[in-house]
Amino acid sequence: MPAVTYKLIKQCKQSGARLGKLITPHGEIDTPVFMPVGTQASVKGISPEELNDVGAKIILGNTYHLFLRPGHELVREAGGLHKFMNWNGSILTDSGGFQVFSLSDLRKITEEGVYFSSHLDGAKLFLSPEKVMEIENALGADIMMAFDECAPYPSSYEYTKKSLERTTRWAERCLKAHANEKNQALFGIVQGGTFADLRKQSAREIVSLDFPGYAIGGLSVGEDTQIMYDMLEETVPELPADKARYLMGVGRPDNLVEGVIRGIDMFDCVLPTRIGRNGTALTSKGRVIVRDAKYAHDYTPIDPECDCPACRKHTKAYIRHLLNTNEILGARLMTIHNLYYFVNLMREIRASLEVGTFGRLAEDVLRNYPEMTKAEAD
Repeated sequence: MPAVTYKLIKQCKQSGARLGKLITPHGEIDTPVFMPVGTQASVKGISPEELNDVGAKIILGNTYHLFLRPGHELVREAGGLHKFMNWNGSILTDSGGFQVFSLSDLRKITEEGVYFSSHLDGAKLFLSPEKVMEIENALGADIMMAFDECAPYPSSYEYTKKSLERTTRWAERCLKAHANEKNQALFGIVQGGTFADLRKQSAREIVSLDFPGYAIGGLSVGEDTQIMYDMLEETVPELPADKARYLMGVGRPDNLVEGVIRGIDMFDCVLPTRIGRNGTALTSKGRVIVRDAKYAHDYTPIDPECDCPACRKHTKAYIRHLLNTNEILGARLMTIHNLYYFVNLMREIRASLEVGTFGRLAEDVLRNYPEMTKAEAD
């Protein structure tokens, strides 16, 4: 048996939405699920205990950043990422591929791997599928991602095809190099850009390698949102129903609902923590920009329907004051609230799938969250 398995419990009759359970070495996770991002072994502004209190069951670590600092051997020496950061829930580590490929002027791609310069000090470094597996095995996450090439948007058809085929070859090398299948599951990643036939080709090639779970990468990288949804509709039917489906780096409330409609089980994004630090709250009625002057004398919670500590104990006026005076507590309260909103939204989605009211919930969320502009999302 692989270290991580997926159990499909129920599927919506009107859509591809799935209710399921992800079984990992550090607990069972109800899906669909949102995973907070802990880039450097820490979700910014919130402690592991607070993450547990808001209901998070699985978080992300970033292989690229942890490779640079503090180094995977130090994390191994500390007993792995769970012990290093004192987190008892599940962890997923990305491969670092997205970060490396975003360094377009600092890296060189070869068949063997990627040569790049550290964004910290310019040090010359190299990542290959084998090296990434060494790093991720040392980090010890429940779920590891294969090393893939994330083609930039836009890319030509010819480049995207060569890129996805390299991703397949690298996936094969990752499988061979993975050294801890008993305790860590390795997920494959589907690429293919915004070309429907290439998405299908990539999905079929990656599925043929029989990973215990599959991610869809290379979306939400600059393309129109509808294109992303179109690519999901082309890709998801190619993925097996008895394994988890993970949409990488996507996490606005409307994206979560639309992704669930199309059969996605797992999501992650830095958006709730990032916009929280910048003063924007996500609520049951839509976005609230707490920094706005109109809230200076507003002594009501960010969201009266929310039960998070920020809403139970504090007012918009107080949190606005904290934000405007750069008090750390303001960013922390906003982070706690936004993560609670996301975790609770996924809880409500699961409950609605169980009783057959998902359609109504989806309509409500999409009405409150029309597509954000890039400036609004930032």
